[in-house]
Parts: sequence; C-alpha cells; structure tokens
Amino acid sequence: MSTSRRGVLGAALGGAVAAATGLPPGLPATAAHAASWQLKWSPSARTDGLGAFETVEDDRAHSHPAGHPHIFATGDNWRFTMHTVDRDTSTDRQRQEVTGLRTGADSYLKWTEGQTWRITYSMYIPSTLKATTTFTHIMQMKQPGSGTSPIVVQSLRRQNGKQTIELRLAVDDILVGSTDLDPLHDTWTDVDFQITVGSGSAGSVRWILKNGSTTVIDTTRSGVDTFLADRVRPKWGIYRSLGDTSGSLENTYLLLTNLRGYQLS
Repeated sequence: MSTSRRGVLGAALGGAVAAATGLPPGLPATAAHAASWQLKWSPSARTDGLGAFETVEDDRAHSHPAGHPHIFATGDNWRFTMHTVDRDTSTDRQRQEVTGLRTGADSYLKWTEGQTWRITYSMYIPSTLKATTTFTHIMQMKQPGSGTSPIVVQSLRRQNGKQTIELRLAVDDILVGSTDLDPLHDTWTDVDFQITVGSGSAGSVRWILKNGSTTVIDTTRSGVDTFLADRVRPKWGIYRSLGDTSGSLENTYLLLTNLRGYQLS
C-alpha cells in the first residue's frame, strides 16, 4: 500500500477555512454565525522539512547515533522512526517528537488562553506501531518547558487486550473518546482536532477521525480545563513507555502529512 498522501485532507475538508463549520461546542449562536477558521499554518514536508516545527526532539539523550536521523521529511510526509533500543533522557521511556507551528526563521504560532485553534492532518499508523498497556502518545498538547505535564494526549492504549486509539484530557484524566485501532492500521487516517484554550471550565476540545469518507469518531467535551500557564503547544511523534507488559514494542514508525493549523476568528 502506498504511504504517500498528497491533498487528501484539502479535498475532504473542502471549504473549512472560510466556512464556520465544525465549530467548538458551547459557542454562542451569534458568535458561531460570524466566526470562521483562518488558515495560519500550512507547511510542506517537501519544501519546509523539519523547519515546519518550533523544535525537534530527535534522540535528545544520544542513545542511538547509528539510527540518526529518527525524524525526517520524506517526499510529502514527515517520518518518525522508533527503534526498540532508543531511549529518552528518562531511560524508562522513548521519545521522538516535534513541537510547535513555525511560521518563519524566528517566529511560531502561540496558542494562548481564550483562543480557539484547529489542527488537521493525515497520519499513517503501521501495524508495527501497536497499542500498549502503558502510555504510547502520538500527539500531545503541552505547556512549553522542562517537566511540564501534558494537557491533552492522543494515545494508543491497550484495554483488556484490545487495541484502541483515544483522546484524553490529562490534567483531570478525562477520556474524551476512544475507538478501535485495528481498522486504522496500515492506512491513512484524517485527524481534525480543535481546542479552546481555557482554565477551569472555560476550555473545550473536539476530536474527529475519518477513514476515507467514513467518520470513525466525532466527539466533544466542553467545560473542561485546557490551560496550565503561558501557552499551549502541540507535539507530534512517538512517545512511549518501556513498561508495556503485552509484548507490543517493536521497531516502528509514524507518518504525518498535510498538517494545517487554523485559528477561529
């Protein structure tokens, strides 16, 4: 099966930039009528490479120099490669991730309290990237800075022997939604993630997964905490614990393409 995906999300989402569709839950009717998604970030793997991101965390512990680079652009895709020998600075886990939405040599987008943002992209999860009994995150929303806790995580989690993909609000351990992972292996899945950045009960999220024309899951959660301090910054890649007890850790990779960032205004 081909692992190149050019233009799929653009066709699938149609006029999402100009139209006020897919708005976050809880938005007043008058605001929803006037609001629209404004495209703020549209990098190309082929032309921007890793310059699309604010930072790149490629084997930051220098545990596997022979495997470098673990993160790179290939054609229209960004690839995150994980070997079983890779280790993070905390040696009980592995991490190959990128962060942030770079818009220039010295500029990147900042998601701050009260703002609403939307990220769309396609991801290819091979069958070697399995759900685990401990954490395997493939997207996070975090406050920048060393040692900060995740706010939102998109994870591959094994539940009672079943492989699932889920979205969870990590601050209060709230499960937003979960669905079977097996049908999404070895195929391209479209992701539409929306967040209103707010503390206490002022935040909201919406999470949509599509496999071709089929909506796999479309779930929202409002009245939740999506802010710690400073700002929220997206992360993508593979971040997983070595504590898995199901024998699911293998050499693997993750592909992303057609990354787009929108702000509601």
